Amino acid sequence: MLSKNQLGFLYMFLSICAFSLMDLIVKWSVDYPIGQVLFFRGFFGIIFYFFIIPKERFHNFYKTQRPGLHALRCGSGLIALIAIFIALRQLPLATVVSISFAAPIFTTILSIFLLNEKVGIFRWLAVIIGFVGILIITEPGITELNIYYIFPIIFCFSLAITLLSFLTIPQGWVMPTLNHFILLSLIGIFGGVANLWLSQSYKFSEVSLVTPLKYLALVFAIIFGYFIWDEIPTFKTLIGALLVIVSTLIIFRREIYRKKIITSRSIND
Repeated sequence: MLSKNQLGFLYMFLSICAFSLMDLIVKWSVDYPIGQVLFFRGFFGIIFYFFIIPKERFHNFYKTQRPGLHALRCGSGLIALIAIFIALRQLPLATVVSISFAAPIFTTILSIFLLNEKVGIFRWLAVIIGFVGILIITEPGITELNIYYIFPIIFCFSLAITLLSFLTIPQGWVMPTLNHFILLSLIGIFGGVANLWLSQSYKFSEVSLVTPLKYLALVFAIIFGYFIWDEIPTFKTLIGALLVIVSTLIIFRREIYRKKIITSRSIND
């Protein structure tokens, strides 16, 4: 019988595997329009969730008292997904995964302006380290700047993806073969189960324990990129990825520390 922490690790590992396979197929699907790939991600993601909705709640499972926030979540999620899909087609797999690890860095920065949070020296240090890592990976310059490097940084939306993807039909969708149809369908299925397993991981285990496991995605990206597309990550990419990982780990550790302080104060009060 697995403990809760072991279950959390297992679900996180499965989530990483599913996300990695989804990224792999998206990168492979270069012959199909982005809008058509988004349709498969959204539609088959929805089908998957229909099987896990409790029967007694089927009629009201997705009702919400905060439609505005859900719309915002759908919009931001859609932008993130499109950005990642475009980046996966234009950049090495390991590079995209490395830059995507920078999400906690931007969350920390936005928390200052949107939530009025106070950020201490350690988290500022983490942000600086993370940005240095991103600069090393992207090598920004007037002549060398590749706009696709920006896409992975920009980070209830399966339905929105499906509906909005129909707007891209006039751009020319491609009729897939049976084998390709199955592979494209797996984008939605892998994306759906990956999100579910990620939620289960956080449910059974502390975020601090399972989050470092996310960086296995970089290992998978390097392996897939090398054996399928002959992509060899540069030394700069690896160094930059390491700095970004160190940065996010510092942020997570500081969050844990802050929560412990707040909890202890509440108990003492």
